[in-house]
Amino acid sequence: MVAVTGGRLGPIVTGLVYCSVIDGCQGVFDYRRAQEWTAALTRWCEQQPDMVAFTGRCLVHRAAIMHLHGAWDDALGEARRAHERCLRATSPLAAGEALYQQGEIHRLRGERDVAEAAYRQASAHGCEPQPGMALLRLAQGRRAAATAAIRRALGEATQPLRRAALLPAYVEILLAAGLVAQARAACRELEQLAQEYESRMLAAMAAHARGAADLPSDAAGALIALRGALAAWHELDAPYAAARTRALLGLACRALGDDDTAAIELEAARAAFEQLGARPDRDRVARLAGASATAARELTPRQLEVLRMIAAGATNKAIAVELVISERTVDRHVSNIFAKLGVSSRAAATAYAYEHELVRATRRG
Repeated sequence: MVAVTGGRLGPIVTGLVYCSVIDGCQGVFDYRRAQEWTAALTRWCEQQPDMVAFTGRCLVHRAAIMHLHGAWDDALGEARRAHERCLRATSPLAAGEALYQQGEIHRLRGERDVAEAAYRQASAHGCEPQPGMALLRLAQGRRAAATAAIRRALGEATQPLRRAALLPAYVEILLAAGLVAQARAACRELEQLAQEYESRMLAAMAAHARGAADLPSDAAGALIALRGALAAWHELDAPYAAARTRALLGLACRALGDDDTAAIELEAARAAFEQLGARPDRDRVARLAGASATAARELTPRQLEVLRMIAAGATNKAIAVELVISERTVDRHVSNIFAKLGVSSRAAATAYAYEHELVRATRRG
């Protein structure tokens, strides 16, 4: 890079070195250096209008960084331009990466059909559409499909840092499916990778995942992990990730009986999601903020029974066996419970059950 910045190399080699260094920085989750070198690459590209391939790659990198920093409109525009330029330069994989970036933003905005089309086009260009596609399936309520997809992708991933990129979604999806023990095992792997690579971003990802996994059974421990994650997200200027962590902080505080702090955290998360245009997250957190004990009275006796078993850590299969009903019926009960309580995961439903003493009521009975 000393030779590159000194202008001692030809344009082809310079472009290759820039891209390799930025890919390396993003590969090890060092987004600070990636941002610095992307800015340098952008300035260089402006002086090389004929270098279409490198300007396309430059825009892919810029889109990823803008996405992280919450500039979603700008990121979407860069990703679209990147796709066009990469196609002109006959760089199908880079074009696929640009499409994947588009899919991610559309998914977070709740534009699910557009997101799915982008993921499918990215795959057609040779870009693995995971974990985005699996998270889209989860948002659609298709937990079995989401679980199968993320398991397949992680099973294929042999490189540690590729696994690190998939593990946060793996944890989120497994928690939604009630597979808490497996989710916690994935948290341990992510924590080990964060320690091994000494990455601030990986550490934030690991702390968020740990907090989500521990929340159902250890709200106080989850709170410590989540506070660490939030500090890291603020340091990295990652507003969407910070808002997701604050939503979990709100649930942890609520589970510990600190309703005032819970309300503050949930409102901060809702406002951040509103500003970003993350409509599904905004609506979910708004429902969480407005949830009260009266919602429990809206549950049928069977739904209360299922909720208590969820809080005890039972899977849908175990609940079906215990209640002598089909697993499909349990899945329908779980979906209805989530809708009535305004939650989107088993962890959040469990926190609600503990907060309103539904679990303790069962034990006394």
